[in-house]
Amino acid sequence: MTLPAVALAVLGGTITMTAPGHGQAVQPSLDAARLLQAVPGLDKIAHLSLETLFIKPGASLSLPDMLLVHGWARGAVEQGAAGVVVVQGTDTLEESAYLLDLLWDREEPVVFTGAMRSPEQRAPDGPANIYAAIQAAGSPAMRGLGVTVVMDEHVHAARRVRKTDSMSLGAFSSGTFGSLGRFHEGALTLGNRLSRCRPLPPPGAARIVVPLLTAALGDEGEVIRLLADAESIGGLVIAGFGVGHVSAGAADAIAAAAMLMPVVLCTRTGAGPVLHATYGFRGSEQDLIGRGAIPGGWLDARKARVLLLLLLAAGAEDGDIRTAFAEHAACP
Repeated sequence: MTLPAVALAVLGGTITMTAPGHGQAVQPSLDAARLLQAVPGLDKIAHLSLETLFIKPGASLSLPDMLLVHGWARGAVEQGAAGVVVVQGTDTLEESAYLLDLLWDREEPVVFTGAMRSPEQRAPDGPANIYAAIQAAGSPAMRGLGVTVVMDEHVHAARRVRKTDSMSLGAFSSGTFGSLGRFHEGALTLGNRLSRCRPLPPPGAARIVVPLLTAALGDEGEVIRLLADAESIGGLVIAGFGVGHVSAGAADAIAAAAMLMPVVLCTRTGAGPVLHATYGFRGSEQDLIGRGAIPGGWLDARKARVLLLLLLAAGAEDGDIRTAFAEHAACP
């Protein structure tokens, strides 16, 4: 059997971290070649090409960094790769994967992975995650799925996956609609597929600031008012209570901000959509949408921020932003 060609890039993260000295805390240090030395059997599942793009923690990755990763992935596919693997820190993995998914316009799969334990901890999960990610990237069954995340033997769609635990090996889950598949006895089984939204054009690397604010008891919108007055702010994402609610005072602040910039309304719950017309009180989802807020639909607040960031970086106007959210927020 001819083995698939798979390109793998390392960005850093826990999976690459070692301690510089005995008893010291771990830091990113391993490049792609050293990282894969700990993963036996790869020569039996793929022909690999390796790249070390960054060696940094996931928390330090930026939009320009991920645009560079997108360009590298496209180049790898153009040179014949059947699939691509991106290894990075789990802190921002769900956002990085979704960012590339919004831009990815190829049939070849892009698979993100990482680790919850560093190589120096007992029973590190990195080698198993890398092996499974490479196996998935080379599988014909993954074609057309866009960007996915492989962690703990599960395959997650980029637009569904969330990190829901700070340190568990099973930290990643796909909420209401579940993962796409999983591995068992070395085989990949996909239990469902999802429809793909139209990809966005790659933006420039302009510095766009989009704060994400979470509603909380007693919040009357003070921070929203401060940010709305800041010239450096391109837009706001609000993670509201329940199905998309805020206090009456915060509602007035959102309405004022929405006259100056795009304001996207999501839910802070971690699952379920923002509604449109169930509640009618001041600060309800119907009230906020009626006063200019853009409903985030099924997108969680972090994914909505990524979408808004890309749209603003591409120079999209209000109408285009609303059209894009109407499409992408309706895709669970």
